[in-house]
Amino acid sequence: MFPPASRDPEAVKGVMFGLTAYTMWGCFPLFFALFDGIPAFEILIHRILWSCLFLVGLISILRRWTPVVSALVEPKRLGRVLACALLIAFNWGLYIYAVESKQVLQASLGYFLTPLVNIALGVLVLREVMARLQLVALGLASLAIAIQFVMLGELPWISLLLALSFGSYGLFRKQVPLDGLSGLFVETLLLFPLALIALTWLSWQGESHFIHNVPMSTLLIISGVLTALPLMAFAGAARRLRLATLGFLMYINPSIQFLIAIIIFGEPLGLIQLATFVMIWASLALYSWSSWQSRPRQKVAS
Repeated sequence: MFPPASRDPEAVKGVMFGLTAYTMWGCFPLFFALFDGIPAFEILIHRILWSCLFLVGLISILRRWTPVVSALVEPKRLGRVLACALLIAFNWGLYIYAVESKQVLQASLGYFLTPLVNIALGVLVLREVMARLQLVALGLASLAIAIQFVMLGELPWISLLLALSFGSYGLFRKQVPLDGLSGLFVETLLLFPLALIALTWLSWQGESHFIHNVPMSTLLIISGVLTALPLMAFAGAARRLRLATLGFLMYINPSIQFLIAIIIFGEPLGLIQLATFVMIWASLALYSWSSWQSRPRQKVAS
């Protein structure tokens, strides 16, 4: 007889942290849709500035300056961090543009594609061995994109660029020995001077919406805080859960975005788009099953 499995309280906490992080990320379209009339570029500037300032206080409270200082004094490490910073800034800006231009469905598809892009980059760049089911999953996703291109006459470029930028960010981030919080701070710190110059230029041209509109100014400040909060929750989940479990939770984010696009924003979903989404979902199911099958087996004592 096997003893009844006891619920691991740390694993339960990890699931709750994961649900919080991915739910917050999934609901981001609702937040960025509030910035009516403010260009995506200006929102991105403030997201960088206020994220950095918020993280200064947070890292000071948590006393996490040691890894930050270690990263800043090593120029070789900073090169990769700068690449991460530019990629994540591009990803943020494009995502905000997708919401503002009412293309949340494409953003959702981009984040559904991200795990498959990670597989492709792992094979092409890191020479990782791809499992057979993962190869099938990647081929099915590629076929779905090809169908959209042939039948609709255009590539879902927002989806592809979001997936490629975030997948490339993950590739570079994997080579930087920094935790999520410290890494995000160093990335925003490197972008801070550029964002400050851009904000100064907007103000000089009289095109800045900051200060002149108090509700929008408040939302711009909050955008920085909301950038860090789900990352903190994700870090709490990553410390407590297996990678396979995190992989399953990851689909909460684009699923929520998909529902928001259809139900709340009323974006049209044609038959061809629906068919390609189904193909992407099938490829993700194959990918998840392959990851689950290849997970380390735990021995159970009799």
